[in-house]
Amino acid sequence: MSNLWNIKEYPTDPPIKTPGETVTALFWNAVKQRGSRVWLREKKLGIWDTWSLDRVAEAVREIGNGLLSLNLAPQEFVSIHSTTVVEWVLADFAVLSCGGVVSGIYPTDAASQVHYLCEDSRTTLLFVEDDEQLDKALEVRARLPLLRKIIVFDMKGLRELNDPMVISLAALRELGRQYAAAHPGALDQRIAAAKPEDMALLVYTSGTTGRPKGAMSNHAGLLAGIRTMDKVAPQGEDDDRMCFLPLCHIAEKINGLYFALYTGTRLNFVEHPETVPENVREISPSAMFAVPRVWEKFYSGIIMSIKESTLLQQKLYEWGIGVGHDVADRFLDHRPISSLLKFKFMLARWLALNNVRKMIGIHKARCLYSSAAPISPSLIRWYFALGIPMFEGWGQTESGGVATQTRPGHVKLGTIGKVVPGMEVKLDPTTGELLIRGKSLFMGYLNMPEKTAETVDKDGWLHTGDVGVMDEEGYFKITDRMKDIIITAGGKNITPSEIENELKFSPYITDAVVIGDKRRFLSAIIMIEQENVEKFAQDNDIPFSNYASLTHAPQVQQLIQGEIDLVNKKFAQVEQIRKFFLLETQLTAEDEELTPTMKLKRKLVNEKYARQIDAMYVEQA
Repeated sequence: MSNLWNIKEYPTDPPIKTPGETVTALFWNAVKQRGSRVWLREKKLGIWDTWSLDRVAEAVREIGNGLLSLNLAPQEFVSIHSTTVVEWVLADFAVLSCGGVVSGIYPTDAASQVHYLCEDSRTTLLFVEDDEQLDKALEVRARLPLLRKIIVFDMKGLRELNDPMVISLAALRELGRQYAAAHPGALDQRIAAAKPEDMALLVYTSGTTGRPKGAMSNHAGLLAGIRTMDKVAPQGEDDDRMCFLPLCHIAEKINGLYFALYTGTRLNFVEHPETVPENVREISPSAMFAVPRVWEKFYSGIIMSIKESTLLQQKLYEWGIGVGHDVADRFLDHRPISSLLKFKFMLARWLALNNVRKMIGIHKARCLYSSAAPISPSLIRWYFALGIPMFEGWGQTESGGVATQTRPGHVKLGTIGKVVPGMEVKLDPTTGELLIRGKSLFMGYLNMPEKTAETVDKDGWLHTGDVGVMDEEGYFKITDRMKDIIITAGGKNITPSEIENELKFSPYITDAVVIGDKRRFLSAIIMIEQENVEKFAQDNDIPFSNYASLTHAPQVQQLIQGEIDLVNKKFAQVEQIRKFFLLETQLTAEDEELTPTMKLKRKLVNEKYARQIDAMYVEQA
């Protein structure tokens, strides 16, 4: 049984686990080293299917030869429009093996976005998951003259389709077998020709301001990011990870897929994004990476379950988590943990905390990781109190991976840790903006040399747009995005993310946007946690017919006011929320207000709900 006091610091210079100077070479060397080992697991129709690296390699070789038969040239762009499935992995490494460049399209993107991304990247071949994604591609293909072929992973519902531009993945693999027989060694020549400076990956930013920008990464940068991960979040062949975040996103691509390839870690694919809570309990990962929204969801589920449990169970949890917080605080403050406290914590785990860990599915987890958005320090402390360390990393698409991270021996709540080995981070002395420099930085924005020049200066420093501070021990703290800082009518500078993180710690609040720039006081737009608020309404006989009516119920308004009041106690009077309104619609990643990583777009929300915002500032008669 692992405990916080047994955690050791990670080695700063671990040995190379899989050789290779390109991601392509990394893949084929991994096949040579661990070919017979199970690497991927996916659940389909209730049954887990396993993929050894040899099986993956066979499929990659067939798909790669199939792409060559379709005349894929080196450095041509191939887009993948799909959820996170095994077929994405096969297509990804097949494209790289041909010397092509992989570009991801979020499954929630509309047809107009598919058109823009394919046109901007000059996509010649497009992989789509199923009929839903195919429909979007067919809608815009007439405006994509460079597009030669669309390959479909899942042909369910498309058996009768007869379109010369569309083929199935199975048909592409057959083309590959035929091409390999006629052109033996052609794919191996492409594999051998890959160079570290070649572009390998194109990742489009979420586009919260204007059109998405295509961030280009070469093999050398990706390898630098992968090897850095092994210094700050090591894992190995005996570890199990989940693969469920979008593979369009740099975090799941580098920290998940490519890092698992490098280390031999087993990757487990969930059935569907909505089945993550069930699947995590089945998989019981030994290490888990997720965005804050996932960790918040797990926490709120536990809190609601505790409220529904017996009085004895509630008391045991309260005592147990109290002991856990005492242990966590001492660990985080580098204070000794007495033998008596260790015994009490072991008892707390046996009586309550182990059950909480099992309810989430993290009972076998050695450590947890959070990134891609700010997370409440109180939430990190809660996971530490369960006996599982949670480490927070910070980086951007343009940084090619993590730049700072908390890790054993280097954890301070409220910070994003210290700079990771191989990277440089500093503060702009004038603006306080965090700047990053290192081997993993991106090559620039596709078709946007001016934007590239604005983002990376002549000395190679990436201007992140994040404002922060560094303390005397070298820990960095993000205070906010440069464009998000609120300056009230009274001239007070407010960092909204700190307040928003505390609001999201409530089991009844999914997301929040703090308003107040050039205003007399702060207000907030709140998105409620539907399931938990519905349960509250049912338990208290509050009538409602749909989501909108739920947000209008006076008792629900009072519930959220109570949660805001608790948060307000943590802040100075000028930083407290005076008014709020609840969004009447439960937003999903398909709605324009949310990014694909489920973050509310501050600028768009301010514009779209301007009328409701202005109403909060109308003087009362």
